[in-house]
Amino acid sequence: MSNDSLMANAIRALAMDAVQQANSGHPGAPMGMADIAEALWHRHLRHNPANPKWFDRDRFVLSNGHASMLLYALLHLTGYDLPIGELKGFRQLHSKTPGHPEVDVTPGVETTTGPLGQGVTNAVGFALAEKLLAAEFNRDGHSIVDHHTYVFLGDGCLMEGISHEACALAGAWKLNKLVAVYDDNGISIDGQVAPWFIDNTPERFRAYGWNVIGPVDGHDIEAMDRAIADAKNSADKPTLIVAKTQIGKGSPNRANTAKAHGEALGAEEVALTRTAIGWEHAPFELPQAVYEEWDARAKGDTLESEWNGRFAAYRAAFPELAAEFTRRMKGELPANFADIAADMTTAAHAKAETVASRKASQLALEALTAALPEMLGGSADLTGSNLTNTKSTLPLRFDQSGDVVKTDGKIGRHINYGVREFGMAAIMNGVALHGGFIPYGGTFLTFSDYSRNAIRMAALMKRRVIHVFTHDSIGLGEDGPTHQSIEHAASLRLIPNLDVWRPADTAETAIAWTVALENQDRPTALLLSRQNLPYAPKAALEPITRGGYVLAEPREVGAKKRTQAVIIATGSEVQHALKAQELLAADGIAVRVVSMPSTTTFDRQDREYKESVLPTGIPRIAVEAGVTDGWWKYGCAAVVGIDHYGESAPGNVLFKLFGFTPENVADTVRAALQRA
Repeated sequence: MSNDSLMANAIRALAMDAVQQANSGHPGAPMGMADIAEALWHRHLRHNPANPKWFDRDRFVLSNGHASMLLYALLHLTGYDLPIGELKGFRQLHSKTPGHPEVDVTPGVETTTGPLGQGVTNAVGFALAEKLLAAEFNRDGHSIVDHHTYVFLGDGCLMEGISHEACALAGAWKLNKLVAVYDDNGISIDGQVAPWFIDNTPERFRAYGWNVIGPVDGHDIEAMDRAIADAKNSADKPTLIVAKTQIGKGSPNRANTAKAHGEALGAEEVALTRTAIGWEHAPFELPQAVYEEWDARAKGDTLESEWNGRFAAYRAAFPELAAEFTRRMKGELPANFADIAADMTTAAHAKAETVASRKASQLALEALTAALPEMLGGSADLTGSNLTNTKSTLPLRFDQSGDVVKTDGKIGRHINYGVREFGMAAIMNGVALHGGFIPYGGTFLTFSDYSRNAIRMAALMKRRVIHVFTHDSIGLGEDGPTHQSIEHAASLRLIPNLDVWRPADTAETAIAWTVALENQDRPTALLLSRQNLPYAPKAALEPITRGGYVLAEPREVGAKKRTQAVIIATGSEVQHALKAQELLAADGIAVRVVSMPSTTTFDRQDREYKESVLPTGIPRIAVEAGVTDGWWKYGCAAVVGIDHYGESAPGNVLFKLFGFTPENVADTVRAALQRA
């Protein structure tokens, strides 16, 4: 048996053994892609198993994440801290080999994949970040950013619509260091894909502006080696290598069948496969020669040492650039960020402007993007509505050769994603995972449904990604119920580890941005109004950072000063709560108004603080132009909300129609007090 066959068969053996022991998993794709993996990982991939976070490593993404045993086998064989015991614990509790690859769980895994199509979209984000960092930091004779992004994907990834969004953008951006290998085996869970997947995939990618190689025999390691080498030489296009493979390669009875996709082969078939591929070793046993051939630690150490030398020379020549690069790759904010944020928020408080919170967001962004060059913005074809652009973030552009266009020596930092909300969200995840940038992107709140699974993945991966969602309620008016967000705020608040902010004015918006940037381990969604919102006078700014705070204590009501009720409001409804407080005071009813721009942040506060804001034993009434369900957890006696879709009419008409008025809020408080 040749060394190449031995190395590839080691992957096949580990994959079928681990899946068989777990009696759960997907052996077919790892067995079918073993030869492709050998060609890439043994001959081309620049990485260092001893330091999975070495910056200038090539990035590898397994977009068809169900084939996780392919990646785990590669990580184990090449020398990462993933011992054979972890492979034996495949898919078991607390193992480092979960059912789908998870970043920060398994050393060497770059992104969490499983939801098909998102991995390749993350890879587009990786490649974009690499290209932009190279344009910003590399200097003549000093190339410190120079790596490729490789991605394996299958039919499922290509059938998911997000792959169309992301791959079209990759072509438009001329991401020539992005190399995708398509495992074209023609099989999915339901069998042969030909009846329902009839795309001409090579022509589709050529239409996107990609370089296409193949079809190539995916079991011919030499052919795959040449294809990858050709792909790396692409000067101005990303490359798709179409690799024809046999799913479950090596299995006498399961190869090229749907059963190989997502089922353990079975003990009898595993034994037959061992004989068929000439693998005479017991489960999870590999000859020392295989380990020696696969071991990438010495080569990786050399590659990293060479890069360290280049970076030392770069630091000597450009000390300020080197320090800035190091800061950004660590994900640290500038040392003076607290002063920047304080000045921005204090200015908003002093000006007390009446503007839409989407405009308040842009005002905050003007200050932030000028001070933080790592902020990389964008919008899904709604820049003029989302107001995500600033004077410091010119449009990102590329010339015909694929180079990043600079204006006065600076690259554009605002991306026109087109009408691709899902693609935008998952690309931002890839940018955040790569490092060096803090991505933010905008669309209408109602379209967060398109982005939702990528938002969830950012939360699961604990990555700092900021979503700017405008047109946050029925207040947007005439566009009607298709665009009026009723359930979206509540829906987003259900995603664990996602911070959701719905600010009421310029100061709350500035602080929402501050907190979002300071949160290194969670994404944020900012829900912003189309309509103007009055500034709400406040005694202090710091409590806003806690998500909910006492905005206005009861007005003096004769001899009565005891708070009789608490109105909790958020976003555009805070103004109605404050006016209702005045109406109630005229009737001798003392009411506290609590502004709660972020329920998710407030819920993380200690019990003492929460009780200081929402005292026990006092009726609470919540007010928000959205579904009511999420507010009952605060022990509310009543909720002024909307549990049905809206209408097409001006926003002020709809607010009155659906009861978002000071008078109705006051009446709701009165009724609650009568019941108490």
